[in-house]
Amino acid sequence: MGRTLRHGYTTGACAAAAALGAARMLRDQQSVEMVELALPAGFTVSLALGGQDFDGEQAHCFVVKDAGDDPDVTHGVEVHAELAWVPAAIWQPAIAIVGGTGIGRVTKPGLAVAVGEPAINPVPRRMILAAIASVFPKLPAGRHLQATISIPDGEQRARRTLNERLGIIGGLSILGTTGVVRPISHQAWTDTLEVALDVALAAGVPAAVFSTGRSSEAVAEQHLDLPEEAFVMMGDHVGYALQASHRKGVSQVVVAAQFAKLVKIACGHPQTHVVSSSLDLPRMARWARNGGLDEGLAKTIECANTAREIFEKIGSDHPLTALVANRALAQLCGWAPGVEIAVLLVGYGGSETVRFGNWPQELERERTP
Repeated sequence: MGRTLRHGYTTGACAAAAALGAARMLRDQQSVEMVELALPAGFTVSLALGGQDFDGEQAHCFVVKDAGDDPDVTHGVEVHAELAWVPAAIWQPAIAIVGGTGIGRVTKPGLAVAVGEPAINPVPRRMILAAIASVFPKLPAGRHLQATISIPDGEQRARRTLNERLGIIGGLSILGTTGVVRPISHQAWTDTLEVALDVALAAGVPAAVFSTGRSSEAVAEQHLDLPEEAFVMMGDHVGYALQASHRKGVSQVVVAAQFAKLVKIACGHPQTHVVSSSLDLPRMARWARNGGLDEGLAKTIECANTAREIFEKIGSDHPLTALVANRALAQLCGWAPGVEIAVLLVGYGGSETVRFGNWPQELERERTP
């Protein structure tokens, strides 16, 4: 039997735990090594603190994020919280939360946080406020508290995320709705898809363009005259992306993918990762036979190792290529009924492309001869 996978904790939970530790040090003027934090998931977790520093006016500590067995770009980051007394001001809440070094700032509408604000999402914000208020239920007259959340290397790590595309500039986001990262849940991807679609809709794009990888996205950008908000990296989460489009009322979708991914979609796999689906080559061989194609082709498919191998033999203009693409298109339409859907088949060299479905001609980028 396989081992049980460990869950981890969100950046939001880490920020709240650090804020709780800073609040206790500021109140008690003594070091705190560990805090117990109640999570929205319904249980309490003990988290260790580092970097303890305090005096009568401020306190500071951090929590190292452990993403469990589903590590992402934020695994191992230090999420810092500094809590400081400030003079009371009528324009400032009694407990204010600000973004420090390495916390992104929102620059586009459609996110859960208003434009101009630090990218600290609503649930983490509430967790941080609740943690501080549990230590300081009542503030002294004339004094407020300011909590500064920071991630020292957040700007560098953010370059490996889609934050800039989503309009989050200068750092990472403080995220999480339950406080828990479930292993192999792919929640980071699906959460990003939801946000990316919200940003696209807020920007008023006429179509959303989903790609399975950066190469396919780059080719789609060359062909479609759309703002950057329209291009959404869905990775392997094809079914989820199409279902979210249907749910959010997206009217037009273009899916850019290479042949192997289209085979997986055509076979009905909403999740195209290798652990979630198989390249069903025998099934494709049956399609070839049922479609009246050459029997030798069917045998070639059955003996092949990968779908890419087949595509490189037959090319983009072969009837089998169209058969696979149209079957994929039918699956996509089933996941997003009522949405106009087109497929951009991208060759492995990136140069050859074929269009299927309701291709948005009006969005075609003018190409210089």
